[in-house]
Amino acid sequence: MPDSFLLAVAVGLIYLGALACIYRILLSYRTTQGAIAWIIALVGLPYVAVPMFVLFGRHRFGGYVRARRLGDESLTSLLNRFEQQTTSIAPPAADRFTDELQVLCRLGRQPFTDGNRCTLLRDGEATFEALFEAMEDATRYILLEFYIVRSDRVGRRIKSILERKLAQGVEVWFLYDDIGSVFLPRKYLKQLAAAGARVASFGDGNVRRRRFQINFRNHRKLLVCDGQIGFVGGINLGDEYLGTAMDQEPWRDTHCRIEGPAVTGLQLAWLEDWNWASNEFPRLDWAPRDNQPGNDEVLILPTGPADTWETCTLFFLNCINNARQRLWIASPYFVPDFQIMNALQLAALRGVDVRILIPEKSDSRLIGLAAYSYLVQACQTGIGIYRYQPGFMHQKVILVDDRYAAVGTANLDNRSMRLNFEISAITTARHFIDSVESMLELDLESSRRMTESDYRERSILFRLGIRAVRLLAPLL
Repeated sequence: MPDSFLLAVAVGLIYLGALACIYRILLSYRTTQGAIAWIIALVGLPYVAVPMFVLFGRHRFGGYVRARRLGDESLTSLLNRFEQQTTSIAPPAADRFTDELQVLCRLGRQPFTDGNRCTLLRDGEATFEALFEAMEDATRYILLEFYIVRSDRVGRRIKSILERKLAQGVEVWFLYDDIGSVFLPRKYLKQLAAAGARVASFGDGNVRRRRFQINFRNHRKLLVCDGQIGFVGGINLGDEYLGTAMDQEPWRDTHCRIEGPAVTGLQLAWLEDWNWASNEFPRLDWAPRDNQPGNDEVLILPTGPADTWETCTLFFLNCINNARQRLWIASPYFVPDFQIMNALQLAALRGVDVRILIPEKSDSRLIGLAAYSYLVQACQTGIGIYRYQPGFMHQKVILVDDRYAAVGTANLDNRSMRLNFEISAITTARHFIDSVESMLELDLESSRRMTESDYRERSILFRLGIRAVRLLAPLL
């Protein structure tokens, strides 16, 4: 068979593949910009774009959706029990509960609960101290889910505690993201499994996951002990949060500790991810405490690409559009799409104090540069963009007026909005709001407010470069 014929067949198959990809895009795209970019690439460079689309192009995590459907009966039953057994402060007819908070309940498919105690953990040292203590005190089981796990000092301490608790008869379920934890030695995981822990990654090993795509990542960071104490926030398991990794300055990050019925919400999110990763429903404690540990109102909001809507995008838009006096957002990655940026501008124009706190030093050069491209839009409407100076600021925190605050894992970028599984804790507790306000005020004091001149006084090559980088926003 002539080589020219084989080449023609190969070219034909590539273009047929490109047409199939375009067909899929036209049926299911969520943003016109992304759809147009993919179509241009598929037409102009099909040899590169077709395999790239297969790996990165799909906008919805179909495999997880199917797994969710398979487990829907069990999950729905647990969700119904959660609502029935806890004091929900957001029933459909709750006049005192605002529409914006009712919306968040619908987005997260969970109730806002009362009777919690929520504690702000301002940095890595406070967070790890609290995590270690909670694990040491666990008597029945420990659930972990982290994007990054390292085999450094912090990682070895975690492993040591887990092995000791396993020897005491405490059950351990350990879920990690295989891309985020790509440098975690297999030996670390094998030793945990040998000690009796159930270990699973978010991307390996299940027949249902053969269509898994590496662009969908589990970016959640949470811990639950005995179904009664939980943790969620931006901190992974690594020395960088203590400033002891490779002589780095400490990463500035935030977590929170929750005790009370809202921990069930964390446990439900973990269970759905574990079911996807292992096709298993562990038997856990779902009974609420008789004595409520506090009076804080808390909602757990999981978001991700398996949701019916763009849940994370709607969460941010809901916060921005309903802010009345103040909207402070801390995010290490500030690459908003046009609808988020427009909403921020409108908030500033109606008199809201909009402040965006981002790092001066970033672990992503492109994202750090992309933020410059939003300066003129921001400054002309009164949005304050502040660059945190000491170390790398990695926290994900939102403060809306004096009404509620959120601590979680979601960034102001395309990955969090459309590709990553994220999770946040939202509370109306005044003491927690005051703690977040105090923390962010200190961070803002250590920051530099950017101005239009930071953009306009740079060279034309710099300005062209960052505008070009902004075109990559859907990929950053």
